[in-house]
Amino acid sequence: MAGDETSTRDRLLSAAERLFLLKNPDQVSVRAINAEAGLNPGAVHYHFGSRDGLVAALLERELLPLWAERLEGLAHSASTPREQRFEVGELVAAIVQPFEELARTEKGRMLCHLLARSVLPTGHIPAPSPWFSSAPFEVMLGRALPHLSPREISQRWWLAFTLLLEIYGRALSPSPAAEAALPDTATVVAFLTAGLTAAPTG
Repeated sequence: MAGDETSTRDRLLSAAERLFLLKNPDQVSVRAINAEAGLNPGAVHYHFGSRDGLVAALLERELLPLWAERLEGLAHSASTPREQRFEVGELVAAIVQPFEELARTEKGRMLCHLLARSVLPTGHIPAPSPWFSSAPFEVMLGRALPHLSPREISQRWWLAFTLLLEIYGRALSPSPAAEAALPDTATVVAFLTAGLTAAPTG
């Protein structure tokens, strides 16, 4: 039974992905996703609770593997003794580089757009993975920048991540032309690292 439920969830996620690639995801209805998957009109709500729940599950399925391994390695490094100092620039690069990779493909740009649309209004994605919340990033930054208050760490992280979403989650483009308008990855990494590590404001 569990296998059947997983298969149905995957059918819905794959159907949503196909439709999101055909037109602006904001214009794709729950009814259209259910129909594309060949399921009854209540399938999305039964398996995901809502359209937002389905989008969160799609983002987790597609994006988490891009970030999880490198971020888990950095989280371990950040918790080691000070002689093996954790560098903020490493964290920034580990986050920015997958965004740059995603921007090269139509599917990747669609996922970045969905991520931005999901995160910017509320500040989080309702997904169970810790990497879809700010907490682990703020903990790592706090260890690397102990002279900053928790409040300033939180504010700096939100500013940095919001900028990334604005850069890579911009309106969808039908071709990789938008990629040419993106700033160089090294520039983005250097800019965000400088902002995160700037002297305290108070």
